[in-house]
Amino acid sequence: MEQMNKQQVLQCLPMKECIRLMRTTLQDYAQGKSRQYLRTVTPLPENKLLGFMPASLGDHDYFGAKVITVFPGNHQAGLPSHQGSVLLFDAEHGSLHFMADGDAITQIRTGAVSAVATDLLARPDAQRLALLGAGAQGRSHLEAISLIRQLRDVTVWEACLENACRFADEMSKTVSCPIRVCSTAEEAVKNADIICTLTPSPTPILESGWVKPGAHINAVGACSASARELDSALVARCLLYGDSIESVEKESGDYLIPLSEGAIRKGHLLGTIGQLLCGEIAGRASAADITLFDALGLAIEDVACAKYLYLAGKEEK
Repeated sequence: MEQMNKQQVLQCLPMKECIRLMRTTLQDYAQGKSRQYLRTVTPLPENKLLGFMPASLGDHDYFGAKVITVFPGNHQAGLPSHQGSVLLFDAEHGSLHFMADGDAITQIRTGAVSAVATDLLARPDAQRLALLGAGAQGRSHLEAISLIRQLRDVTVWEACLENACRFADEMSKTVSCPIRVCSTAEEAVKNADIICTLTPSPTPILESGWVKPGAHINAVGACSASARELDSALVARCLLYGDSIESVEKESGDYLIPLSEGAIRKGHLLGTIGQLLCGEIAGRASAADITLFDALGLAIEDVACAKYLYLAGKEEK
């Protein structure tokens, strides 16, 4: 069995290539060529979690799973809150061929998927990006979205101002536009064309009154039925799309909480990014629409990245 550590994954999975790979992966999923299963989450003491996320890329293709731990307090120790590995098996014998760092794959593919959604749903003239969160996903999303839109302004807000300043200093070397640190989320999203919410907050950090008509939102941070980053009024204003209908209806607090409050109805979820790619559903209808991509993260994305890394490594030998 071959393995790749975090640094090797970051070097061997370029963001531009991952965006292309995620387009194909999401389209294949919408067409029934791959299978995605709901994650199994095992609660651990002190609000910690163990997650198991399986997927199959096809009956005669590779299958695998991402196994992760979620320890919210890890940032205080200088460690990521999400850690784990992606395992890749062959469909012929069920043999384990490859294992790669799950944190690095998640970091890259999450930004890449948001870039696919942004390319489909954001206005073509979108140039102002707001990042609510300055961690690994802030870096990933800035890199990914700068590849599909010509950005002229980036704002960033983070609960820890020091982290936001560090992010701006580091990432200003990689993009050709200024990065401005904001003291509040409201300030950061003012006039933003593209907004990415990338925090572990269980309660809303983004309010309807702050978001201008025509904006596109990638809601990425919340990943459970009891947590959300957007208030109900904002979700009600949006054209809502997900990565998986089943995942959104089972796991998304950004969808389930407004639904339980009566702010939206079940039909408010219009479909998936894969269906948009296949032309099965419509996207933005006007320049004033607010579009929302609710990203839960899919195991097929992780397994597809592992397959890419495994085959690319074999070609180099």
